[in-house]
Order: sequence, then structure tokens, then C-alpha cells
Amino acid sequence: MSQPIKIGIVGVGKIVRDQHLPALAKDPNYRLTAAASRHGKVENIPNFPTIEAMLDAVPDLEAVSLCMPPQFRYDAARTALMAKKHVFLEKPPGATVSEVEDLKALAVQNGVSLFASWHSRYAPAVEAARAFLNSTKIRSAAINWKEDVRRWHPNQEWIWAPGGFGVFDPGINALSIATHILPPMFITSAVLDFPENRASPVAARVAFRTSNGLPVTMDLDWLQTGPQSWDILADTDKGAMVLSGGGTKLAIDGKVVHDEPEAEYPMLYKRFAEIVRAGVSDVDLAPLQHVADAFMLGKRNVVEAFFD
Repeated sequence: MSQPIKIGIVGVGKIVRDQHLPALAKDPNYRLTAAASRHGKVENIPNFPTIEAMLDAVPDLEAVSLCMPPQFRYDAARTALMAKKHVFLEKPPGATVSEVEDLKALAVQNGVSLFASWHSRYAPAVEAARAFLNSTKIRSAAINWKEDVRRWHPNQEWIWAPGGFGVFDPGINALSIATHILPPMFITSAVLDFPENRASPVAARVAFRTSNGLPVTMDLDWLQTGPQSWDILADTDKGAMVLSGGGTKLAIDGKVVHDEPEAEYPMLYKRFAEIVRAGVSDVDLAPLQHVADAFMLGKRNVVEAFFD
């Protein structure tokens, strides 16, 4: 086996502690060598206040995993790419499509790999759903992604700021799956609910059509109480498909045909190691482009103030 990739992690927050650190700890492809964050720290490795300080102090780092909010990711990614480090981008890969396009070009210029890590695509039933849909004639599809922001993002004000995505922060997970398993699709209309005291939407209703004219709807809600819903449904000539649990369970006509525990982040880091060693990048912008299109085409609907 090749020597472990020396990796640094930038932005030590909830997602890093919940997902990135456990995944890296179990993966022999990596040696977590350093961390940089304004507030958090990782035990038993050197910690730095900025990515610049980390790269200066640990020049033999080979890769960095960027986990700060998307509004701040471009500058850190550019710094790492210009230093010829491979870059793993948490989702969404940037605040705008044009930022990530520039990062793709920089990765090529500097001979390093760039990875847009759409973690929901690596949910265990996604590939089975894709294979099923490829074998059918799809009549229509619907995306229902409803969760409680107060449970999953407590006191995280960045998600409500401009560029913070609001309900499209979880919604882009749905889009990352939908763009992988459904035919190419385009937004035809959208209504975005903006709380009167926030700069990003708390709910959205979006209509798409596929390249061959099939209807796809998406309903996003970030104030869902009780059971959380992360479902993609399709009506097909081989039965009704339900991909639920954020991509962990697949049922056809009510019969569960695929159900496995979630292991998305270990799969992400496995994929990152593959592209680093192959000298290629993996950057699909389709989910981010759909979010941009929703903001561009969407009707803004002001709703009651939201307090977390």
C-alpha cells in the first residue's frame, strides 16, 4: 500500500467532529497531521489559527480538507491549491458556481486534485436507485426534504447570512442525489420563503422538467418537527420507487430492496484518496448550479420572523 497521505483539516466545527475526524481515524490512506481553525482544536496534533499558518509550519502536508462555511471557502482553497496541495471541499463546494470553476482551473494549473464531496451521493442505496431508474421509464419524480434546523444547526448564524444557503444547505444534498439518479433537469419555477429577519430562505417549492419533459417537484422545509423526511420518489413503469432516509433505504412498490447503515464520509475519503493517487479531480457543479438557478428564478415570499 502507498504511504498515507499527510492531510490537514481546516474549520473544526460540528461536522468535523461528527464525521470527518472519525472517518479519517479509521482510514489507513491518511495521516491527520495538522488542523487550523479560529475556534476549535483537534487533540494530539499541531493546531493553527489560519490555513496560512498551518501551511507555513507544516510544509510537507500533501492535502487539506476544507470544512468552514461556504462563504469563506474560496480563499482557503485558492491558498492550498497555489501551495500545490490536494483539496477536499465540504459541501457545498463554494458560495458561487464561478468560484468553484476558478478552483477547478487552479487545480489543473498546479497539478493537484480537487474534490467536491457531495456526501449524500455516497449513501448506501443511491447506486441501487440509480440502477433501478436506468432500467425503467420514469413518469414523474418528487423530492421531499424536510428537517428541523434547530436540531441540526443550533446557533449557527452563518447559514442565514447571504451565501449561507438557508434551506438549500440540506436541500443541496437532495439535489446531489437527484442529479446523479435522474435524467438531466432544469428549473422552471420556484417560490422561496424568506423569514423577515433572515437573509436566506427557510423553505422552498421548486418545479423542474427533465430534458425529455418529465415533471419533477422539490419541497424543502427547514422547520419540520417530529420525524425528519429525506425522500426521493419516482413513478415508473416498473413500480413506485421511494429512496428514503437520505439515501439509506430503497423500496419498490412498498417492498424494501436495499437498506444499509450510513457510511458516507468514509466513502468520501476513500474516493478522495483514489483521485489524489490517480492525479485527477472530481468536481460536479450540477447541484450548486440548481441552487443558483432557484435563487435566480425564484419568487421571494416573506414569512413570519424565525427565531432559533
